[in-house]
Amino acid sequence: MDFIKKYILTYLKGMGMGAADIVPGVSGGSIALITGIYEELLRSINSFNGDNLKLLIKFQFKAFFQAVNGAFLISLFLGILTSIFSLSKLITFLMLEHPIPLWSFFCGLILISAFLILKDIKNWSLGVVIALILGTVVAYFITELPPTSSPDAVWFTFLAGAIAICAMILPGISGSFILLILGQYERILQAVSERDFVTLGVFAVGCIIGLLSFSRVISWLLKRFYSLTIGLLSGFMLGSINKLWPWKIVTAYRTSSSGEQKPFLTENLSPSAYLEQTGMEPNLMWASMAFLLGIVLVFGIDRLAAYLSKS
Repeated sequence: MDFIKKYILTYLKGMGMGAADIVPGVSGGSIALITGIYEELLRSINSFNGDNLKLLIKFQFKAFFQAVNGAFLISLFLGILTSIFSLSKLITFLMLEHPIPLWSFFCGLILISAFLILKDIKNWSLGVVIALILGTVVAYFITELPPTSSPDAVWFTFLAGAIAICAMILPGISGSFILLILGQYERILQAVSERDFVTLGVFAVGCIIGLLSFSRVISWLLKRFYSLTIGLLSGFMLGSINKLWPWKIVTAYRTSSSGEQKPFLTENLSPSAYLEQTGMEPNLMWASMAFLLGIVLVFGIDRLAAYLSKS
């Protein structure tokens, strides 16, 4: 029963990661860190090494499955896929019809998560404070970068995949947003719709290499410099609030591959300035309720995790 309970919880955490990945600007890595599976996820990814792949080549499937923590990965990715296919329409609807409460919810969720994660730091030092500030500044700077045009060369598609997947496992930084900055977001979507398997294959290889290499870097940092790394990751989450701010206006649009006009550049506003410039209500009551819901949800997850670890 404990085995089943563990992987049902992993499945639900995967659903949380999938729901976050649907929203541009929100990272599934943030949810992994919030729910306490971040380090296990990194360890599982890192287990895809030469020794374990030899087990697969020798058709020792059971040994390979156990060596790569297969039950955990399957439970997690099933949860991610469930959210992507079941919640994508709901999230898209909320983004279009109720953006302020939705972004407020994620602001509350990410903000309180960053502070709860920081409580794991037992030995505070000047270095940890600097890492926290550095992470915040870097994430803020990344969210301020405008999308750019990029070469259509194969090498750049490979590089974009490697960079985007690294962002996806970093808390606070959205992989889809990085693709947008690199000017590859529309190209990859177009490749999916046109079944351009060459482009998708190059992109996938970049993702695999980026994931396998970067996860090892993060694992090494957590092992050697745990407090500094947690401070840096928490800073990434705090800096990403700039992208999630609920009240903003579009200052420039871009034309998508389908010919649609989509937001290109945005500017954050205070609720009063939002009302003044757009003539629309800032929905402060709904925004506050959604913000508190995000906080309560994270506290609930944190308490549940603490309870289950004792039982």
